Amino acid sequence: MERNTAIDKHWEALKRLLAMLVGMAGMGDGVILPRHLHRAILKLLRPAESAARRLIIAAARGIVVTLPPFRPRKPKEPAIRRGPRAFMPVGPKKRPKPALRASSLSLLDPLKNPLRVRRRYVPAHALPRIRSLADDSPYRPLPAPPSPDDPVNASRLVLRLEALASALDDLPGQAQRFARWKARHDAARARDREARVAGAQNQQRREAVRFRRISPLRRGRPPGGRLSRYDPTATHPRNIREIDEILAHAHALAVYALETPDTS
Repeated sequence: MERNTAIDKHWEALKRLLAMLVGMAGMGDGVILPRHLHRAILKLLRPAESAARRLIIAAARGIVVTLPPFRPRKPKEPAIRRGPRAFMPVGPKKRPKPALRASSLSLLDPLKNPLRVRRRYVPAHALPRIRSLADDSPYRPLPAPPSPDDPVNASRLVLRLEALASALDDLPGQAQRFARWKARHDAARARDREARVAGAQNQQRREAVRFRRISPLRRGRPPGGRLSRYDPTATHPRNIREIDEILAHAHALAVYALETPDTS
């Protein structure tokens, strides 16, 4: 009962925040927003998505899903056995870019790439004013720095707002969706362990060592949040927002739901 009360409390807070973000997005001209407004919405949208994802995980605790029988994939037939049809063109490789469409809220945190190297670069408006030594070289002024009022395309931002609204409007359905993903994920990891123990053949062994994420949540601080953990008695800095406290509490609920599953 206490867990459901906490989920409902933060669900209502996220609904209020979403209404505010939709109002901010409606201040632009269609899907065009000023740069400063686009950035302000993104700073709140990312932690709101993380909090909604964690509320879904917490709400999925105790949901039992029955999976259909597992059907292994058929190995791909080698090209030498397919004959000439293996080398026949199947159509143009470059397909037209599909139009943007509404998508569902991702149930998994984006993973960090440990091999990613952040490159340092100098913006165009801050480049050194080096000209050619020739006297007749034309003078090219540097581009102006980006202005907070520059128009920015917000079509993807609107799609993310729609996905968040759809997830919050159907929290039980999203919890069922996560329960199905977790059941398939646990079954796949169990098959991987059995394949390793049994010492299967080469093709099965390659499938056994396939990379699978351990948890739907990313290690460390939640994406977009400024608090690493929830502590109601701690004093927070001034830059801590309401969404940061909601996200930290939702993260604690999701971690508890994953570590102590309700199997009754």
